[in-house]
Amino acid sequence: MVEVFSPEKFLEKIKTIKYSHQQSYLAMYSSLLGGVVTEPSLMWIPIDDHIVHRGDGVFEVIKCCKGYIYQFQAHLQRLQKSAQGIGLEFPLSLPELKQRIRETIKAAQVKDCVIRIFLSRGPGGFSVNPFESIGTQLYIVITKWLPPDKKHLQKGVKAIISKIPLKSGFFAQIKSCNYLPNVLMKKEAIQKGADYAIGLDENGYLAEGATESVGIVSTDGYLKFPESNRILEGITLKRAFFLSQELVKTKLIRGVCFCPISLEDAYEAKEILLLGTTIDVLPVVSLQGKRIGDGFPGAVFKAFKGLFEQDLFSDVSEPID
Repeated sequence: MVEVFSPEKFLEKIKTIKYSHQQSYLAMYSSLLGGVVTEPSLMWIPIDDHIVHRGDGVFEVIKCCKGYIYQFQAHLQRLQKSAQGIGLEFPLSLPELKQRIRETIKAAQVKDCVIRIFLSRGPGGFSVNPFESIGTQLYIVITKWLPPDKKHLQKGVKAIISKIPLKSGFFAQIKSCNYLPNVLMKKEAIQKGADYAIGLDENGYLAEGATESVGIVSTDGYLKFPESNRILEGITLKRAFFLSQELVKTKLIRGVCFCPISLEDAYEAKEILLLGTTIDVLPVVSLQGKRIGDGFPGAVFKAFKGLFEQDLFSDVSEPID
């Protein structure tokens, strides 16, 4: 028979639920609780929160290294934009949200971490009706930051072209918690023995990865990023565009632009780059089984890696304290 738990037995039981991933979960703030928990088994969201059963919520992921929160303002502004896009009330001012995040990091007692912010429609009912909920909820989860695999930095990564359809223009511009296409892209890559998957738009041009932006260094020396309304506005990509001016000055590249990138352009590229919050930049040395460039991480990747490392302590970062 299925056991029916009393509240006391339930609390006793959930403390026994342990799995390896929990070692990375350091702290969680919940607006429902009005505070922070540091025991992973207590990091729960109600099953009737619309973020759980409908994906009705938005999120952001931010990196904190050596006590500095990288691109703090830009990430929170995108969170605010995503919330506005789906008519989700923003619960705090940006300064108040920053303070709440800092307090949660301090509870985690770390200087290096990943900050995961979730804004949900809130608990209340199981239908698609968003007005059933009791109101917007804020969840902040602090996890350990795991730097990219050194092998990927030294030897590059393999990518495939995904068969999973991209989100439409409106949904592509919102960082919602409905990430099923992204999940399927990652699943597809792993099952095909690759590290990453890259999607194409409806015209067959490069778009984005499951959680990464993409760019190429063309045969004529230009750094090119996809121009499409089918991709999310990448925070790291925008910063790479800014930092790339240094590469133009040193004549490592001739220029930088947003434009359609065909598969042929990608296959013939000198370099293909993946960009993202936790990886910064990674070199793709194989796409769909075809060697990219000379098959090794290139000069533009190496330059970007150095620029991002320096940029961590620039004016786009904010200290925890």
